[in-house]
Amino acid sequence: MKIGIIGAGNIGGNLTRRLTALGHEVAVANSRGPQSLTALAQETGATPVRVEDAARDAEVVVVTVPLKAVPDLPRNLFAKAAEGVAVIDTGNYYPRERDGRIAGIEDEGLTESRWTERHLGHPVIKVFNGTYAEDLIDRPRPAGDPDRIAVPVAGDDAAAKATVRALVEELGFDTVDAGGLDDSWRQQPATPVYGLRAGVEAVRKALTEASPERTPEFRG
Repeated sequence: MKIGIIGAGNIGGNLTRRLTALGHEVAVANSRGPQSLTALAQETGATPVRVEDAARDAEVVVVTVPLKAVPDLPRNLFAKAAEGVAVIDTGNYYPRERDGRIAGIEDEGLTESRWTERHLGHPVIKVFNGTYAEDLIDRPRPAGDPDRIAVPVAGDDAAAKATVRALVEELGFDTVDAGGLDDSWRQQPATPVYGLRAGVEAVRKALTEASPERTPEFRG
C-alpha cells in the first residue's frame, strides 16, 4: 500500500522502518522538513516529503504528532489522498508534560481522538497510542504465537478500521476492537490497557476495567 506518515519521532520512525521492510511504499514528513529526514530515508527507502504532501495518493495515513501540534497541520490534508483513506491517530494528551490544557478535552469531555478528528476534518482510527515504540521493532510475533501482543483499535468507520486492523496484524500484533471513537477513553493514558504488553483476552479485560474519569496527572 501507499502509506503516509506524519511525524518522525519514536513511533513514526519505527513505523517507517517496519512498514518499508514489509514492502509498503512510505512517504514520511515532519515539521522540520524533508531535509531533516535524509538519514531515515537512506536507512529505510522511505520518501521524505513535506507535511502537505504526505497524504498524496495514500491509502493509509498515520498522524503521530504531539496533540498540541494537531491544529497546526495543513487544512485539507487528505484532499489528494486515495478514496476511502484510513487515518491512524497514535496521539495522547499530556497536559502537564507537553500539550498544555485543551478545553475541548477537559471541558467538553471529548475523547482525545475525537478532538483530533475534529481538527483533521476526517475520521480517525485510534491505535498504537499505548504501544512502546521499541515494541514495534522488538516484539512482532507471528499469528498464534503465545507471546504475540494485542493492541486495542477504536474508530467509527468500519471499512477504515478493517484496513487498519489488517495492517496492524501484518506488523505482527493481534488487535482488539475497542469500539467507536467515543469509547476510546478506555485506551487513553492512565487506563489499565495503556502500555499493557499482553494478549487478546487480557486486553479485552483491561478495556472493561477502565474508568472515564481522568486521573489528576492527566488533567491540565
